[in-house]
Amino acid sequence: MRHPVLGILFLAAAAPLAAQDPVPAAVPAPVADTVVGSVVDSLARPISPMGAFWRSLLVPGWGQARLDRKLAAALFIGWEGVTLGMVLKTNVAVGELADAGSGLTEAKRQEREDWLVLLAFNHLLSALEAYVSAHLWDFPGDLRIRRVPGGMAAGVRLPLSLP
Repeated sequence: MRHPVLGILFLAAAAPLAAQDPVPAAVPAPVADTVVGSVVDSLARPISPMGAFWRSLLVPGWGQARLDRKLAAALFIGWEGVTLGMVLKTNVAVGELADAGSGLTEAKRQEREDWLVLLAFNHLLSALEAYVSAHLWDFPGDLRIRRVPGGMAAGVRLPLSLP
């Protein structure tokens, strides 16, 4: 054959399929969660909720990155950079104002404390968001929100298997 991929697909299609068997064979359960390529391994949680919490508390965005939530991780890391930069900038301004004997030193110290609070809040919010995201890692992603007459509606499809 000229195309080896087509040959492989042709041979795979010629093999009998499990759905065509009159009596389905028993599927053995995987022995361990760490077996590479097993069904359980592909469904395993990427990180525990507390692991995600502690990672993001230490470095905002780390837990989100481990959960493959790149946008959330980038936002937390970006805001961390902004707040840390502003803390450093106001710290320099406090030193300059104190050396000059200005009356604005106390106001600049208050501004530095505000940025420090925002920095701490970013750590806590990142940790809590990573914790919740780790719990909801397998939530179905096909949530739809649309306008309906008189307001908004939301719906989600949940796969159900009936006996």
